[in-house]
Amino acid sequence: MSELASLLETSGEAVRQHLLHLERDGWIVRISEKQNGIGRPHIRYRLTSAGEHLFDKNYDHLTIEVLDTMVKHLGMSALKNVLAAMVEERVREWEPKLLGLSTNERIKLLKDFYAKDDSYMELVKKGKDDYLIERNCPFHNVALERPILCSVTVSVLTRLLGCKVQREQRLQNGDGCCAFRIQLNEQVNHTTPCLIIEDEPSNTMSKE
Repeated sequence: MSELASLLETSGEAVRQHLLHLERDGWIVRISEKQNGIGRPHIRYRLTSAGEHLFDKNYDHLTIEVLDTMVKHLGMSALKNVLAAMVEERVREWEPKLLGLSTNERIKLLKDFYAKDDSYMELVKKGKDDYLIERNCPFHNVALERPILCSVTVSVLTRLLGCKVQREQRLQNGDGCCAFRIQLNEQVNHTTPCLIIEDEPSNTMSKE
């Protein structure tokens, strides 16, 4: 505390109050260290994982670099295999929670699953079809650069709902959201590929 007060040219009490607030909010943690078992313990502070996120990070660049390096050295098929494995893992995790539910109940529960990462996720009815509207993609920056990642969501929804799912609005197009159209009248079967690579983007939601 005295070291910080000297560095910041302020009083020890002011530093103490700041540290108490930071600790209360979960940004830092206090560590008590005994000095050879003699005297009062030495108090140190370090950032928590939550506190680390207050500082600039470049995870998006690292993720894109990893994906591009994989394709460069192992080929596009390697990336598709990894994405397909992601689909399988998500289906394996979520499918047991959907057993015995009607299609509409499944859609609502899937919306809740995705809402854990996007609290603005909406379920909208348009004509005969339902739309899952994603407004706050948790992987926004990476998905903008490498939209093939969005095929994972399309593939998972298709597998779990057993019908065609198509993304008709896209953040990559500047639409302000991703709109996944759930076409209940177009059922899919077991021959549907595990990973469904999206077609070229369309600019608007269907007006049917």
